[in-house]
Amino acid sequence: MYRILKREQLNASLVRMEIEAPLAARKALAGQFVILRADERGERIPLTIADFDRERGTVSVIFQIVGGATMALAQRREGECVADVVGPLGNPTEVEGLTNVAVIGGGVGCAIAYPVAKRLHAMGARVTAIAGFRTGDLVILQREFAEVADRLILTTDDGSLGEKGNVCVPLNRLLEAGERFDAVFTVGPLPMMKYVAEATRPYRLKTIASMNPIMIDGTGMCGCCRLTVGGEMKFACVDGPDFDAHLIDFGEAMGRLRTYSAFENMARERHCNLFQKEVK
Repeated sequence: MYRILKREQLNASLVRMEIEAPLAARKALAGQFVILRADERGERIPLTIADFDRERGTVSVIFQIVGGATMALAQRREGECVADVVGPLGNPTEVEGLTNVAVIGGGVGCAIAYPVAKRLHAMGARVTAIAGFRTGDLVILQREFAEVADRLILTTDDGSLGEKGNVCVPLNRLLEAGERFDAVFTVGPLPMMKYVAEATRPYRLKTIASMNPIMIDGTGMCGCCRLTVGGEMKFACVDGPDFDAHLIDFGEAMGRLRTYSAFENMARERHCNLFQKEVK
């Protein structure tokens, strides 16, 4: 069992947890993920490591409450335990040799973008962070990004906080003004990453997307996380999660992500009904 040392509700649907997992913390690197189970009968939930502390032996994850499994995880409190923490899994983000990088996160994807920005900052690279959200109420990690970014641009779709528009608005402005990054790292909703890739394509600018498709075992055995990259089948759990954004078939990825939407809704409703009965 793995003890929850800290739990924080970041907004209405996002939760941050710091979990005691010394073996995972010892080897964790930016870009890797773990798989959690809230209890012994729970589903496996792949979550990118948002931060880690080797001395304390902890990993932090940020997750969105979507279906029954994440609802069950969100109901765990400080001092309680989760059944499993498996990892670190996947390949760490390749950052060696980069000196001027744009790190672009959208929504909960900012939890994945942050450790990459933090790692680049620690290396001495110049970091431009662009963080996009639907509204100001959903903004997360603003202080953390400010600490590791040389330039932080915050956007919201409705203009309630920061610059109005999506992340491509400031990205296009910077590129058109002559900014030349060594690389662009992007993570967030699939349509957002697709638009980022299209914005950088004319400049032949190296663009890396962190993919988070449906995943079960995290070792390449189940095949659920398969993607088409450059016309070849890849598995996000073992070949990624980072891929060349200009080669990803985003249309196929978006179609696969919608496959189990109805089942997620059913699981969420079932969990809500069970929870309400337990409360009564």
